Amino acid sequence: MSALRALVIVLGDQLDLQASAFDGFDPAQDGVWMAEVAEESTHVVSGKARTVLFLSAMRHFSQALAQTGRPLHYVRLDDAGNQGSLAAQLAHDIAGLKPQQLIMTAPGDWRVLKALQATATSAGIPLEIRDDRHFYTTVRDFAAHAQGRRSLRMEYFYREQRKQHQVLMEGEQPAGGQWNFDAANRKAFGPKGPGVVPPRSQFAPDAITREVMALVQQRFADHPGELDSFAWPVTREQALQALDDFIRERLPDFGQWQDAIWPGEPWLYHAHLGSALNLKLLNAREVVAAAEAAWREGRVSIQSCEGFIRQILGWREYVRGIYWTQMPRYLEGNALDAHEDLPAWFWTGRTDLACLADAIGQTLQHGYAHHIQRLMVTGLFALMYGVEPKQVHAWYLGVYVDAVEWVELPNTLGMSQYADGGLMASKPYIASGKYIERMSPLCKGCRYDPALRTGERACPITTLYWDFLLRHEAMLARNPRTALQVKNLARLDEAERAAVVARAGAIRRGEVGALAPIADAPARAAADFLS
Repeated sequence: MSALRALVIVLGDQLDLQASAFDGFDPAQDGVWMAEVAEESTHVVSGKARTVLFLSAMRHFSQALAQTGRPLHYVRLDDAGNQGSLAAQLAHDIAGLKPQQLIMTAPGDWRVLKALQATATSAGIPLEIRDDRHFYTTVRDFAAHAQGRRSLRMEYFYREQRKQHQVLMEGEQPAGGQWNFDAANRKAFGPKGPGVVPPRSQFAPDAITREVMALVQQRFADHPGELDSFAWPVTREQALQALDDFIRERLPDFGQWQDAIWPGEPWLYHAHLGSALNLKLLNAREVVAAAEAAWREGRVSIQSCEGFIRQILGWREYVRGIYWTQMPRYLEGNALDAHEDLPAWFWTGRTDLACLADAIGQTLQHGYAHHIQRLMVTGLFALMYGVEPKQVHAWYLGVYVDAVEWVELPNTLGMSQYADGGLMASKPYIASGKYIERMSPLCKGCRYDPALRTGERACPITTLYWDFLLRHEAMLARNPRTALQVKNLARLDEAERAAVVARAGAIRRGEVGALAPIADAPARAAADFLS
């Protein structure tokens, strides 16, 4: 490339030929810059499946760019002279390409934004950052919504979005006569289980993906996770097929079963579209439109349609607003003063708690777990155990293929760990093992009894629940949504309280619930991270 008018930066989660960064692009004067760098897999310990997904999708997107005739400067992870980080690589390439200007769509990570801004400033060239059109709202819109409010709640924001964008509306009224059908969407499978579940959309790795898989296995051998089942969409065409499959095959039953858990069934009726949405292979508007069309055509119930759309138009937009209006201080939140290390078995799945072994094992195998497994199994345990929020964040960001910081961080620190003190969620999401027993059959095959809080057979989750109530009694008593739970402490005499605290201590010391570590790659990665 000769000297350029503009160099358009495309990050690994911005894989859209129609992105705002390309507005006004002239192939005769402008170029595109993309880079695979090790830092994006090592600033947290990124699971193999997550790294493969990003790199494969980027390489496929580079082919799509070539077909449009847009000049591309692409740096591969294994290229000689790779600088190792986005900032260092961009600085190196600016010196050679000599663009007059840098242009990019707003990134999804505060760390990346600040690094690239600093690089542009150091090089003495302007960096233009444009709005990301994959969202219904801008950060400015969310800031205006939040202005002057004593508290922020997703439900009110969601209703505003429904009205503004006329989604699931009948004139000025919500379709179906109510805004939220969550109460109808909390069923558990009966004793016979879910029955025959529609298959997950699978896309066999092609030559590009297989090449990336081999590279990741070699370059990040110590990172957690497996690749045997890798079949995620890595192109726009595959993502559209996955969307069509979900709307047709699983959305009709998504609503009622969205909170249910069943061992050996990782996919159930969920969409599995988060990674494609977050890589920008899909646009939120087309996903919401497809779901609403299915309801209006009578193919799905209002309960399923609304429950799914709430996750896209509600939660997804809301958490992005929280992230960008609260960073960087949000990352430091620790309202519950939690300082325990994440148990090393989170990186191996080697625990004798059946629910956690199932959720973590599935996560490491597929890079995926559905939202209840994340919030009310792994997140629930970490919250009540008292894990330092940053360590929980690093785990979630690393192990899930759909994790990009703008969406992962508020869901983890705010919704799951209550580290923001209630900005994101109106209460800490706490429960005993009886909740998991109600939502799944996992407790039947577990050595622990969810009804017991003390003793050798007491479920560690139940023990930690009562311990959490004891440790945070004053705070929980002030919250109307948890005050009734705190009142149950009156049932415990001093001896029982002491027994709860003692067993909780044994759990935190690894004397209960943990199996001996094994000398495998995930264990080594965990050791590196925890050091």
